Amino acid sequence: MRAAIYNPYLDTLGGGERYTLSFAKVLTDLGWQTDLEWKDLGILKSLSERFGMDLSGINIVEDVKKGDGYDLCFWVSDGSVPLLHGRNNILHFQVPFHNVGGKSLLNKMKFFRINKIVCNSRFTKEIIDKEYGVDSIVIYPPVGIENIKPKRKENIILYVGRFSKILQSKRQDVLIKAFKKIYNNGFSDWKLILAGGAEVGNDGCVDELEKLSENYPIEILVSPSYKELKDLYGKAKFFWSAAGFEENETKNPEKVEHFGITVVEAMAGGAVPVVYNAGGYKEVVENGKTGFLWNRTSELTRFTTSLAEDPKSFREMQVHIKERAKKYDYNIFKERIKEILK
Repeated sequence: MRAAIYNPYLDTLGGGERYTLSFAKVLTDLGWQTDLEWKDLGILKSLSERFGMDLSGINIVEDVKKGDGYDLCFWVSDGSVPLLHGRNNILHFQVPFHNVGGKSLLNKMKFFRINKIVCNSRFTKEIIDKEYGVDSIVIYPPVGIENIKPKRKENIILYVGRFSKILQSKRQDVLIKAFKKIYNNGFSDWKLILAGGAEVGNDGCVDELEKLSENYPIEILVSPSYKELKDLYGKAKFFWSAAGFEENETKNPEKVEHFGITVVEAMAGGAVPVVYNAGGYKEVVENGKTGFLWNRTSELTRFTTSLAEDPKSFREMQVHIKERAKKYDYNIFKERIKEILK
């Protein structure tokens, strides 16, 4: 059995790319010959190092010809609907595209060639179904939680996300300002670490954040290895995120977090998430039980400082968040893929 995989964003090395590779890995585990379209043969090494994944068995080819001659074609949409030629075709939406003419007559004709439409969250599904007039399936991204273990906790607040001005609004600047506030109010033995890739769309973002961080214990970690991230997840007490802050998720759904793989990774490491109340985060975090959802920066700082000063409640929440993270285990993802392949 031969499978064709296509993702136009592979070089961004983000959560959606991890999703694509996980799908490809499931197929190789099941004995499929799996071809991934990309021009640069070295992309697999970069992806493997970033995500800590064994990608052996996946072949890089220049053109999968939209699945022509393949038993299965898995295609990540850039907002358009391709005319796929595989015997079976799966179209994946990792971004909640809207106002792109999804219900056009041409798209409706192309959908006849597509067997399944898959989204990465209920948030994405709601937007996609409305835009394209379809009934998509939600398969949550797999997270390698078995590789991430809690360590001796340090006074570290962590955020992991791309340093980029493209598409999503990550808003690391909001986190820096919030941290400076709690630091000045007594949390002087704490540290903020902002980690992420800067390969695509950086456009001076890192320089701006470094300047904003001057004279405070704030570390900007660019393009860390998966090993470094695992270590940080294990040591951090809190995981912060302001992704989507001040955006209208109804009008601009693409600018908020569509799911949030890094928040699940942090939960597996025992870091309590305190994340902005928008997009896919609302599906991952149960407010007050497996972390906190904030609407105003005053809530971000208050939730954090209150829990930090209550060790008993912190330990109790750690138990809940580690259990919650198991919902996104790779083996659960694998079983869901096997179901749709039937």
